[in-house]
Amino acid sequence: MGLAGGMFASGHDTPRLGIDLAGGTSITLTAVNQPGQPNAINKANMNTAVDIMNRRVNGLGVSETEVQTQGDRNIIVNIPRGTNSKEAQQQVGTTAKLYFRPVLQREVSGTTGKASPSTGSSPSPGSSAGGTSSPKASGTPSSSASSSAGTQKATGSSSAPSASATTQGRAVTGGLKKTSPTPSPTGSASPKAATPSPSASSGAAALQARYAALDCSKPTEQNSAGKGAKPTEPTVACGKDGKVWSKFLLGPVAVDGTEVKKAQAVFATQGAAGWQVQMTFDSKGSSKFADITGQLSQKPSPQNEFAIVLDDQVVSHPFVQSAITGGDAEISGSFSQQEAQSLANMLSYGALPLSFKESSVTTVTAALGGEQLKAGLIAGAIGLALVIIYLVVYYRGLSLVAVASLMVSAILTYVIMSLLGPAIHFALNLPAVCGAIVAIGITADSFIVYFERIRDEIREGRTLRPAVERAWPRARRTILVSDFVSFLAAAVLFIVTVGKVQGFAFTLGLTTLLDVVVVFLFTKPLMTILARRTFFASGHKWSGLDPKSLGAKPPLRRTRRPAGPAAGSVDTKEA
Repeated sequence: MGLAGGMFASGHDTPRLGIDLAGGTSITLTAVNQPGQPNAINKANMNTAVDIMNRRVNGLGVSETEVQTQGDRNIIVNIPRGTNSKEAQQQVGTTAKLYFRPVLQREVSGTTGKASPSTGSSPSPGSSAGGTSSPKASGTPSSSASSSAGTQKATGSSSAPSASATTQGRAVTGGLKKTSPTPSPTGSASPKAATPSPSASSGAAALQARYAALDCSKPTEQNSAGKGAKPTEPTVACGKDGKVWSKFLLGPVAVDGTEVKKAQAVFATQGAAGWQVQMTFDSKGSSKFADITGQLSQKPSPQNEFAIVLDDQVVSHPFVQSAITGGDAEISGSFSQQEAQSLANMLSYGALPLSFKESSVTTVTAALGGEQLKAGLIAGAIGLALVIIYLVVYYRGLSLVAVASLMVSAILTYVIMSLLGPAIHFALNLPAVCGAIVAIGITADSFIVYFERIRDEIREGRTLRPAVERAWPRARRTILVSDFVSFLAAAVLFIVTVGKVQGFAFTLGLTTLLDVVVVFLFTKPLMTILARRTFFASGHKWSGLDPKSLGAKPPLRRTRRPAGPAAGSVDTKEA
């Protein structure tokens, strides 16, 4: 009842349908060679790109968004209706490299030649705003990381997430050269202080001119800024802090996104830290990250920040207070769960080995899938009818228990699938429907095991009430073993497959778990109640528990020894 109430309260009273049942959008992406990498388009890189895109848009793998290769340089992405197709399209279209670049200059978009608001007003890395949030008593090196908006929030303003980065492990020395300029004594982010090189080269002057003219409040410039910049050169970029766009002057790439080994969003309760993004670098990235954070920690704001750049756009720019060594770091602050998970997703899967362009975007109809679903439902109804007929003929009155249990299982399956749609983007496709139909047999098998155990006890000469209780432990063991094997098969199938087959495996595993719930919490208690009813307890011939038709032994009775003469009595006749 609680689940059903939650379903209606949430407004999601029907399961989400997959692309084969509801239609959707199909996107064709074509791989293109990067400058200087003429042989990047190969089978290994295409498969890696498919895996990364699939993880981006598919989450648990049951949202039924399909990502697959076509030919030697095309990737097809099928997005079912009901999924945020625009967001998914942006995720698969975000195919540029992920980079970590030092911030040379930053200011709110729309201003020209002015210092960043945080430059003159926010504290330096050693001040209270950046250094009092969560001191480490253990002596573990730590550093705070905060976007400009997060620093403003520390001083009383509102805005985007701040962050702190901590790390554990031995310090690793690196050979990275300084890429950021020597800061001015006041720590201001003036164009002079942010100039990448003391020599006024034409390239540096042109970059300064681009930065001065850049207006990230214009949508046309948000995505075009920094396009085509080489990793070894400084560049400009746009980034969003909450609802405010900022422009950045960035140094050459310090760490490549491919060197991020793992990133995940976690909720930390210690010190009320809230949602955090934890990331781990490989050995090469760990050395580079320790070197660049050590350099940045000696600089004033905003030159103590490193920008996380995805698709030439800054997605986060935390600051550091000391070198982050050991390869493990965390970004924390006023993140919401969605913001933390989004940043972790970008860090984990943002570095694609290739670049892609959209070749076509088409709409897929659900006409064929609708016909197949109709045929599948008819087949399922026929199979269910045959199961019910068999139960009625063979088990008679007990078939009512089986049918009621099947109905409860079906209702639970429907409600949970409806709730999983908005929760984990579960989409019901044709293979998933097939998995639900197969589950009918699994559920019916559990009832049959229990009924046969009860009938065995009756054949031994026991009455119904003790037969129900004595049969349950033996039946329970068999049911659990059988369902465990089915669930294990579903789990293995879910892990080793992708796409629609995962939908089948997920549904099969879900209904197997529900079978255990229904048998334990509904079928067994119902049988205990019916065992007290005269119709079943008396062994009526239509109950399915008639001792005579089952060939039961005579009722078990306790034998008594014949009573002998009382002690001390006297036989009068003999007397």
